[in-house]
Amino acid sequence: MRPDMTVAIGNLKLVNPVITASGTFGYGKEFSQYVDLEKIGAFVTKGLSLNPRAGNATPRIVETPGGMLNAIGLQNVGIDTFIREKVPFFRTVSTPAIVNFFGSTPEEYAELARRLDEIPEVAAFEVNISCPNVKQGGIVFGTNPVSAAQVTAACRAVTKKTLIVKLSPNVTDIVEMALACEGAGADALSVINTLTGMAIDLERRRPVLANITGGLSGPAIKPVALRMVWQVANAVRIPVIGIGGIMSATDALEFMLAGATAVQVGTASFVNPGAAQEIAEGMEKWLSERGISDVKSMTGALEG
Repeated sequence: MRPDMTVAIGNLKLVNPVITASGTFGYGKEFSQYVDLEKIGAFVTKGLSLNPRAGNATPRIVETPGGMLNAIGLQNVGIDTFIREKVPFFRTVSTPAIVNFFGSTPEEYAELARRLDEIPEVAAFEVNISCPNVKQGGIVFGTNPVSAAQVTAACRAVTKKTLIVKLSPNVTDIVEMALACEGAGADALSVINTLTGMAIDLERRRPVLANITGGLSGPAIKPVALRMVWQVANAVRIPVIGIGGIMSATDALEFMLAGATAVQVGTASFVNPGAAQEIAEGMEKWLSERGISDVKSMTGALEG
């Protein structure tokens, strides 16, 4: 008998717990020739802003031991082009499309949520709070619980769609951030975004990235991500989506044991464009071989 792979995130019903991570899967269509989108739980779009962004200067991606650094700079087409050119593809698949978005003020976040709320093809939101608040001298929303709660509440006020907040790991206490977002109306939390890092070219005595620093992702951050998922899942009552170095079905199931209801696959898709589907199929196979009838039974089942 095949195990039940379905999970729920807010109002979202997913056929399995595997979601593709923002910034690693384009707008969905780009990977549709490599992944049968009907075989994964959902996909998350590139981060979206009100206006188009060109992103940072190059070089802006570099491979590192056990992972990669990126300093793309949130390059995206802007909401008008997104609605006109990207949304039509969402109608061709039943897989939920989750739109990741960001702003520089709470009002910008709310405006994006309001406009996206009107689009039936958008199944849910993922709010990226790892961005500077221009009204508060550049403080990052995701490092201040008050700011994080303000953004969450502003978005919550204009939509009934599933609201996921993506937490930054670059904080002293991620549980404090998680509780602030939960209290402000988040339906779920994505844990974690990238860790800040840098790479140096010894011969040139210069940073490798034009931006100097970037976001570290991949297997190198998995132990940190697992710890933070475990901490957050033990503190909040809403679902946690685990992210950070998931390269295999084993990795994904470990995150579920730590408390994740679902997982996101990111850097793995750069190594293997079909990774998300393979991980979903691998999870089902692992459960089936052990006679486990429901993937939901894995969430928070860590012993000891």
